[in-house]
Amino acid sequence: MSLDPRRATAVQLAAAYRSGEVTALATTTALLDAIEHEEAHLSAWLHLRRDAALGEASAADARFTAARGNTAALAALPPLLGVPIALKDLVNLEGTPTTSGSKILEGYISPYDATIAARLRAAGAVILGKTNMDEFAMGSSTEFSAYKRTTNPWDLDRIPGGSSGGSAAAVAAFQAPLSIGTDTGGSIRQPASLTGIVGMKPTYGRVSRYGIVAFASSLDQVGPFARTAQDAALLLHAIGGRDTHDATSSAEPLPAELLALPSGDAAATALKGRRFALPKEYFVAGMEPGVERAVRAAVASLEAAGATIEEVSLPTTEHALATYYIVAPAEASANLARYDGIRYGASKHGGGDLLQGYLETRGRGFGPEVRRRIMLGTYALSAGYYDAYYVKAQQVRTLIARDFDRVWAAGFDAIVAPTSPQVAWRFGAKMSDPVSMYLADACTIPANMAGLPGVSIPCGLSEGLPVGAQLIGRPWSESQLLGIASGFEAITATAEWRSVEPTALARAANGGAA
Repeated sequence: MSLDPRRATAVQLAAAYRSGEVTALATTTALLDAIEHEEAHLSAWLHLRRDAALGEASAADARFTAARGNTAALAALPPLLGVPIALKDLVNLEGTPTTSGSKILEGYISPYDATIAARLRAAGAVILGKTNMDEFAMGSSTEFSAYKRTTNPWDLDRIPGGSSGGSAAAVAAFQAPLSIGTDTGGSIRQPASLTGIVGMKPTYGRVSRYGIVAFASSLDQVGPFARTAQDAALLLHAIGGRDTHDATSSAEPLPAELLALPSGDAAATALKGRRFALPKEYFVAGMEPGVERAVRAAVASLEAAGATIEEVSLPTTEHALATYYIVAPAEASANLARYDGIRYGASKHGGGDLLQGYLETRGRGFGPEVRRRIMLGTYALSAGYYDAYYVKAQQVRTLIARDFDRVWAAGFDAIVAPTSPQVAWRFGAKMSDPVSMYLADACTIPANMAGLPGVSIPCGLSEGLPVGAQLIGRPWSESQLLGIASGFEAITATAEWRSVEPTALARAANGGAA
């Protein structure tokens, strides 16, 4: 059976390119055609690079042709050569619009490449375009984009999660095997959970933030979306590593294991003897029963594979959400001060009063959620409140990190927990209640506050919608976490829920036909 370019993983595509079974040009063409056919229903993309992407695919094919017949030359080619990928629209890509989902950056064309974009180009990846997102990455549903509302390919009346909803939806809908997201409080892991794919937030500092539009600088981290743990590992290896342009990027070397992640029986066998901590605080009040059942079934599967599961307590978890919504808005209010309509982006300055032009530019350019968080952050940093709120929040943040440190000191390999307390909700269900929207990130925020790596993996269905389980590890343990994820994929390979695919998008795009 010939390879389906839409459903092929990055690993499968890499092998097929080398054997000559398929070409990067044919794969890229098929994906771009599918995107254009389905975009009216999915709304995952803000900017497509059709001509540029086809050119990149042709260049990759030329490299494969030149190396074919020479085993050493083929082996030396980058693993992602010719593999299509989508970028969240806060990654600067030279010559391409970068809006961060906001009207205030409408018309802005990136004059340079972000470090991760440059690394993807060097790896020979085919960049299909930019995906939709909540404005300035502020949101949990992608309903706060200034341009469009991305749908969930499992149910077009439901959200895909956020803020990286466009990137997650594109992978879940088989429009790209890989995509890039950012995670400030769960914005990779939560949409991965709600769309049924793999999403990883690396350790803070593992991936450069140079050229990434900033939200909260001490929390933001760039990471991969994929349909398998192996694919996520390949993408992380391509974008990670020290960058002299980013003082917060770490010199910690990238593990070579990311390029040779075990799969199948080898990955399943590696689960035997692992110790997992199950934090009772992550099963939060209001968690949907179907979500809890799926996560606990995943835990039982790990135990059946020979792992040890022990319940633990992370007592400061209950304070993480409140702490995050002081720290993140405070940093956002400082980062977003640069958008004044003078240096770049949209401007309402008409040559009159400077202050009035500044106020009109920001008032019209920023959406309601961004304005809300700027006001929260500015208030927390203002005279008389800085010590009471921001300093206190940073102290609690240290306590959250110490909770995790005690788990690692006890010898646990990883923490296993729910990713989201609920499945994807219907559009508009939380728009009038911002606090309810914020609670959707209750299980993901603690890892951001402590700077730890975390990965969401599909673990079942609830009422026909995806549920994700989350693995959290000690700093720099990305290869270990993805190895565990690969093992879980192996032990659940024959589970009934693994055979279920999203069909709502295909039905809509084909006029109701399956």
